[in-house]
Amino acid sequence: MDVLDLTESNPTRCGFLYPKQLLDPLRDPSALSYDPDPKGLLCAREAVASVYQAKGAQIHPEEIVLTASTSEAYGFLFRLLCNSGDQVAVPSPSYPLFDYLARLSDVEPVSYPLLYDGRWHISFEALFKKITPRTKALVTVHPNNPTGSCVTKEELSALLRISRERGLPIISDEVFAEYLYAADFGLPRTLAGAGGPLIFSLGGLSKFMGLPQMKLGWIAVSGQEESVRLALERLEVIADTALSVNRPAQLALPIWMAFAGELQTQIRRRLSANRRFLMERLAGETAARCLHADGGWSAVLCVPAVQDEEGWVVDLLEKEHLLIHPGYFFDFQETGILVISLLAPPERFQSGVDRLLRHLPVVK
Repeated sequence: MDVLDLTESNPTRCGFLYPKQLLDPLRDPSALSYDPDPKGLLCAREAVASVYQAKGAQIHPEEIVLTASTSEAYGFLFRLLCNSGDQVAVPSPSYPLFDYLARLSDVEPVSYPLLYDGRWHISFEALFKKITPRTKALVTVHPNNPTGSCVTKEELSALLRISRERGLPIISDEVFAEYLYAADFGLPRTLAGAGGPLIFSLGGLSKFMGLPQMKLGWIAVSGQEESVRLALERLEVIADTALSVNRPAQLALPIWMAFAGELQTQIRRRLSANRRFLMERLAGETAARCLHADGGWSAVLCVPAVQDEEGWVVDLLEKEHLLIHPGYFFDFQETGILVISLLAPPERFQSGVDRLLRHLPVVK
């Protein structure tokens, strides 16, 4: 029996159809010349700015800084905002990369909890207690990975109030922002231009178009004019030190944007179909439930705590040849949490879900 991998989050391994024309702009002869701009080529920054403008955020191309990835964007921002030993507040549960990225910059990540009561929400009581004079930024993920929870308009108002009162910039990771499950939730489409003193909105081709191999991300800077000006000046110095974004991808970006809708539609349909199948299979199931999510590429499952999560994962791998994530990988504090990716091709996903449910204990 083959191992079914329901942790796969690399879209290039999930059977999506990429237009062959995507490679054509990489043949641009001007890519052979080296004429770098620390913030990125203007044509590429204009393409990124148009994404925010379509969401109602008036972001100018001069307020965009290109990076080789969202991970690098975090590195730039931690260097911009923090000195060695400073802290950044990050949500928990969330993707474990924050811890590594912060510590590589000699910054201490301090987690604030997301609580679940039928939907996820920020515990502002806990967040207030986490903020100290060493705290230099608030990180939020919209939608979060893996909970799929978004910052609501009410939560955004509260975050902006904290940002103003404490002088804390907001770093808004919006790599999954194109993948909400419904468009009528009244959720912010982006935090960029939301009116805070200083907001850094992060995105990238890895999720925006399912193109992680093209290594192109970005930072959109918005807020009070003087704060934005100073931040951009200093980011330009940091970016000039690295000059990491490759020229062919920058030149191709305006052309690639024409294919964004096609690729996003494929991914959205996959996420919707797989999540719908999962919910239908769990309907009436007493031994497992899928937690609410607003968007993203993952599903969070709550299963009986008859054994620890590592036991679940090992048993499923050995007995069902099924690979899934334990909840503790994402810093869930609750027991009995499993996480699966929704990206797998439907037949693979459905077979994986069937194997998982076959392994669940009978609850009377």
